[in-house]
Amino acid sequence: MRAARRHLLVRHARLARRRTARLDPNVRGLLWAMLAGLLFVLLNTIMRSLALQIGPFLTQSLRYLMGVVVMLPLIARSGIASYRPRNIRGQFLRGGVHTFALSIWFLAVPHITLADTTAIGFTTPIFIMIGAVLFLRETMRWERWLAAAIGFCGVLIVVGPQLTGQGGPYSLLMLASCPIFAASFLITKALTRYERPEVIVAWQSITVACFSLPLALWHWQPPSLVQWLLLLLCGLIGSVAHYCLSRSFSVADISATQSVKFLDLVWATLLGWLVFADMPSRSTLVGGVVICAATLWIARRESRMTRSG
Repeated sequence: MRAARRHLLVRHARLARRRTARLDPNVRGLLWAMLAGLLFVLLNTIMRSLALQIGPFLTQSLRYLMGVVVMLPLIARSGIASYRPRNIRGQFLRGGVHTFALSIWFLAVPHITLADTTAIGFTTPIFIMIGAVLFLRETMRWERWLAAAIGFCGVLIVVGPQLTGQGGPYSLLMLASCPIFAASFLITKALTRYERPEVIVAWQSITVACFSLPLALWHWQPPSLVQWLLLLLCGLIGSVAHYCLSRSFSVADISATQSVKFLDLVWATLLGWLVFADMPSRSTLVGGVVICAATLWIARRESRMTRSG
C-alpha cells in the first residue's frame, strides 16, 4: 500500500514536471520566484518572532547554520564532491555581500515603522533590474520596467497611508542595504551560469553562517528547545526558498522575475489574515489587486514575446 502510494506520487511529480517544462522559460522563472516569495514571507514571520526573543544577529547566524544541517543528508547522499563549487571565490563573495546587507538591515529595522520598512525594501527589485542591464547585459524591455513600476505603485497604495518618514538616518541606512541585497542576487544569477542551484544554496548557508558567527558569539544566549526547533524549521524553509530563487535565476532573466517580488506583500497580508486574523484594509485589497494584475500581465507578455521571437 505504501509502495503504491509512493509510486503514485512519483508519477504525479513526473507529470507535473513535464507540463512545467513546456512553459516559457521566463514564465517558469516567474513561478519559481513566486514560490520563493511565499516561502520567504513565511520564513520572515518566524524569524521576526525569534529575533525579538534571542536577538537578530544570533537568529541570523543560527538560521543559516541550520540551513547547513538541513542540507547535510543531501550532501551525504550525493557525495561531498558533487557539492564542490567551481568558483569558491564567487561563493564566498556572495556570502560576504549577503551578510553585509543583512547586518545593515538588522541595524536599521528596530528604528523604522513596518510601513516604512516595507516601502524601502521594495526598492531592491529596481536596483536588481538596473544591475541586470549594467553588469549582466540583459535586454531590458519596456514591459519589465512597466510591470515593476505598477507593482511598486501597488505597494505604495498599501503602505502609503501608514508612511511616517520618522526614521531619519535609519531610513537612509535601510535604503543603503537595498542595493547591497541587489548585488547579492546579481552574483547569484551570475553563479547559476555554471553552478547547480543546490550547490549555491549549500554554500550560501555555509558562508553566511561563518561570516555571521562573530556577531552571534558577541550576542550569544542559549536558545531554548522550542527555539532550536524553530531555527531548524527556518533552516529548512530558507534553504527551499533560496533553491526556488536560484532555479528562477537559472531559467530566466533576473530582470523578468522582479515584478513578482511585489507579490510578497500579498502573501504577507494573507498570512496575517490566516494566522493572526488581521483583516486587510481597503487600501491593502486595492494594492493587492494592482500587484497581481501587474504580475499576470508581465507573465503573459513574456510568454508571447518568447513565442513571437
